[in-house]
Amino acid sequence: MNKNERWIITVVLLVIAVLTSIDIYNDYFEGVAGWHISIESIVGIIALIGVFYLVRGRFQLQQSLVEEQQFSKEVQQEARKWRQVSKKYVEGLSVVIENQLDRWELTEAEKEIAFLLLKGLSNKEIANVRNTSVQTVRSQTNAIYTKSGLSGRSELSAFFLEDLLLPTKEGV
Repeated sequence: MNKNERWIITVVLLVIAVLTSIDIYNDYFEGVAGWHISIESIVGIIALIGVFYLVRGRFQLQQSLVEEQQFSKEVQQEARKWRQVSKKYVEGLSVVIENQLDRWELTEAEKEIAFLLLKGLSNKEIANVRNTSVQTVRSQTNAIYTKSGLSGRSELSAFFLEDLLLPTKEGV
């Protein structure tokens, strides 16, 4: 239910509660049967409960949205800090990887694909990024593995990343 629908339903229920209250007031002074007034009272109370429920839900949603926005800002700040701290290391790693790819005598297209493989993209995703066919990407990845002497994607990733992921404590 969107914001406008919630407000429309709230106003309708509020109008029902007010009109029911007016009718109960008039019926009381006209001497209408007690069971009739009781039923109308129940209808009015149910309408007010609906108004309360909708208004309370709206404020809870608003509070939740504020909390989520704050959390999102904190995560974005943390990500910016991480990028700033790690920038020189990432740039250095990229240079070292590029040098190794040169030693393997990969073409520019194969180098680009190698970087995309290291980022974790699938052959289909690489084909979409490069506006080419999956078969072309498959052919180029096979050329990368042949020139590097590696057997596949896992070995390619391990070749560059294995030593970066050493345990922080001895024996772990």
